[in-house]
Amino acid sequence: MFIQTEPTPNPATLKFLPGQTVLATGALEYRSKESAAKAPLAEALLSIAGVESVMFGQDFVSVTKSDVEWAHLKPAVLGIIMEHFSSRAPLLVGDGETHGGAAEFFDPEQAETVAKIKELIETRVRPAVAGDGGDIVFRGLRDGVVYLTMKGACSGCPSSAATLKNGIENLLRHFLPEIRGVEQA
Repeated sequence: MFIQTEPTPNPATLKFLPGQTVLATGALEYRSKESAAKAPLAEALLSIAGVESVMFGQDFVSVTKSDVEWAHLKPAVLGIIMEHFSSRAPLLVGDGETHGGAAEFFDPEQAETVAKIKELIETRVRPAVAGDGGDIVFRGLRDGVVYLTMKGACSGCPSSAATLKNGIENLLRHFLPEIRGVEQA
């Protein structure tokens, strides 16, 4: 098995591509061994000293590190990912979380606008963000401001604020003039 790696805009995050489907839909992010109890691959990766978070996307695993050099961390990460996919072990066990996160918030009268926002995020934003090893999730809409959560490589990335303000905010305002802004949730 050959696993490719790709850099991301976030220098602390590396994208690992095992050459097969990782997660059928959506994205999952884990920031502690405890939160990854039902995700054996994430739990094993978070056991490596220096690994801060793990995110699963459709065809990749993003790993975010602390202040450890990739030269020291990458072989261990590659070994665990290779072992997991070679064994054909499940990504999630038991009633493993599939799309967890905080509850959404918006006025029920804005359901149509929220549906349009979600469609734009799903079709125009998520594919680009996934290409960089991250994910973006709608959290809410209040007073014309859209609240989004950045995950994986996008979480803590130096360019994530620009992505939110210059990219996503402009896109949403173009299609939905009632949107006044976009904020990180």
